[in-house]
Amino acid sequence: MNISFIVPCFNCFNTLNETINSIYKDNFTIGDEIVLIDDASTDHTWLLLEELQQKFPEDIVLVRHNINKGSAAAARNSGIDISKNELIFTIDSDNILVPHSVNKLKTFLITKNLDAAAFGEIHYFMDKTEEVSHSWVLKNKIEFLDLIINPKLTPGGSGNYLFTKASWIDSGRYNESIGGAIDSLAFAIQQLGIGKKMECLEGTFYFHRFGYNSTYVKEINKKNPSLMLTSILFSFQHLIDRRDFEKLLSRKWREKWFHNKDKINWYSKRKKDQQKSGWLRFMSN
Repeated sequence: MNISFIVPCFNCFNTLNETINSIYKDNFTIGDEIVLIDDASTDHTWLLLEELQQKFPEDIVLVRHNINKGSAAAARNSGIDISKNELIFTIDSDNILVPHSVNKLKTFLITKNLDAAAFGEIHYFMDKTEEVSHSWVLKNKIEFLDLIINPKLTPGGSGNYLFTKASWIDSGRYNESIGGAIDSLAFAIQQLGIGKKMECLEGTFYFHRFGYNSTYVKEINKKNPSLMLTSILFSFQHLIDRRDFEKLLSRKWREKWFHNKDKINWYSKRKKDQQKSGWLRFMSN
C-alpha cells in the first residue's frame, strides 16, 4: 500500500523545504505522492511549491485555494480529495520526519489492522531539531476519552499521523468550521467516536515545531475551543459519562473546560481508576 503525504501550506516559505526534505529522506517510496495545498498564501509560498513540483514532477501534486479558507482542515480535505493512495499521512508544513520512520508506521498499521497509526513520541523544537526543548510520550492505545481528558498524550492534538482514507470518509472528513487550532483533535474525536482503531508505535517520534509563530498559538483564541469541541461531542455523548457531559454544558465550564481539563473532577476518569485499583487488589490476593 502506498501513501499520499498531505501538506497544508500557508505562508510557510521559510520552513517547507525542511519538511519536504524529511519526507524524501528515506520516508518516500515509489508509488507514494506528496500533495501540497496552498491556502491562498500571501508570501512566496506558491512560487516555492511550483519550484518543488518542477524538481519532483512525478511525485508532487499542487492544489491552490483562490481564497484563504481559514484552517488546515480545508486544505487537508482538498488534498485528500485528489489523492490517489489509500493511506494518508498528514504533516504540517513546519514539522520534520525522522528517516525510516514512516515505513515503520505503515507496517505497524497494516500488521495490527489499524485505522490510524502515530509515532509514540513528539519532540518539540523551535529552530533546530538538535535543540529539542521537551518531549511528550503518547499512550500506546488511544481511547475516545483520552482525546477529551488528556489530549496531549494522544496524536489527535498534533494531527501528524498515518490513517486510511476509508477512515477519513467514514468519519465525515475534517470539520472545516471548527478552527485551525483544534481541527485535528476534532477529526480524531470523529474517528474514535465511530469506533476506528488508533495506536501509537512505541520508540518512534517526529519533530514538531512550536513557538509564537505556530498555527496553534495563532489560532487558539480566534474561536472558543471549549464551545467548538462541545459541538463535535454532541454526536458522541453516548460515549461520555452523563455527569461529565453535563459539566461541559454547565455555566461554570462550557466556555473554559478545554483550558481547564486538569481542574475538572472527571467521573469517567475516577471510574477507570477505581476499576484499575480493584483489578490490582484482585491480582495481589
